[in-house]
Amino acid sequence: MALAFISLILLFLLLLQNHKIDAKVSSLIVFGDSSVDSGNNNYIPTVLKSNFRPYGRDFDGGQATGRFSNGRVPTDFISEAFQLKKTIPAYLDPSYTIKDFATGVCFASAGTGYDNATSKVLSVIPLWKELEYYKEYQSRLREYLGNQKAEEVLSEALYIISLGTNDFLENYYLLPERSSEFSIEEYQRFLAGIARTFITHIYQLGAQKISLTGLPPMGCLPLERTINLASEGECIDEYNNVAMDFNRKLHALVETLNKELSGLQLVLTNPYPILYDIIQNPHSFGFNHSATACCGTGRFEMSYLCQEHNPFTCLDANKYVFWDSFHPTEKTNDILANYAFRTNLAVFQ
Repeated sequence: MALAFISLILLFLLLLQNHKIDAKVSSLIVFGDSSVDSGNNNYIPTVLKSNFRPYGRDFDGGQATGRFSNGRVPTDFISEAFQLKKTIPAYLDPSYTIKDFATGVCFASAGTGYDNATSKVLSVIPLWKELEYYKEYQSRLREYLGNQKAEEVLSEALYIISLGTNDFLENYYLLPERSSEFSIEEYQRFLAGIARTFITHIYQLGAQKISLTGLPPMGCLPLERTINLASEGECIDEYNNVAMDFNRKLHALVETLNKELSGLQLVLTNPYPILYDIIQNPHSFGFNHSATACCGTGRFEMSYLCQEHNPFTCLDANKYVFWDSFHPTEKTNDILANYAFRTNLAVFQ
């Protein structure tokens, strides 16, 4: 009787272990822009960098890593939530090896977008080049782990794609080329088409678990509020409406690709509702300021304009929703990541 009971317990533990293996996320593989860049721009010739203080002042050791934040970015927190590691290393950082990249790697580049024209504005890594780096990474991973183990890691990895804001704010609304070529509706469809192609490519390369990130309320970024003089610094409704409309297009794309591509688990992670709620009701989330940022005057400073000796930079970033005029603080990133982990990403747990 006792032997039979022990056998049942062992069988239960074995089944539980197998279930965990099936549900496990082996690695986090990140594509995108400054929302998730963990330092790749440090190693390319661009003016868009953040490898100096006060960036990173609340990171472990107060290190400015190239993340556009006072600390960690959302994908770092998501990696930790999946019990992988606390930070995702940048692929171009020579201090990391393929051993480090086996459980998480970031190909993102601040300032990039879906549109190749967007990446050219500040000479950053275009999305197609991020894909080429990923192919190179696959080859290195197979050499390191062997083909079978590498394929397991790649198929069980969670792929996060986070970009699109720069296509509108750095490109379409700022420069004449795309706005003269496309209506805003046409440009949204153009970008969604690029997203479709990119997702299909990484699926064909073995990706099965993918999170596509929608746009934030980009009309509420401090920089955009600063230029909205007509409405005395309020959010720009036009930009927010474009973000919501684009997110609806991405949602439709997710539904379509899940039907078309066998075995694909594609979700839309939409930061718009939660971030808009934080901005409109900052005190409910423990913030004091949401219209201006911590760095400098909090209205227009970003990258080199956000520098250590600016006398206006705040003392406590946790009181601010935004770190610089474009990017959230570490505290906000933590809230956004935790929300995503509990909702859209729950299917991968």
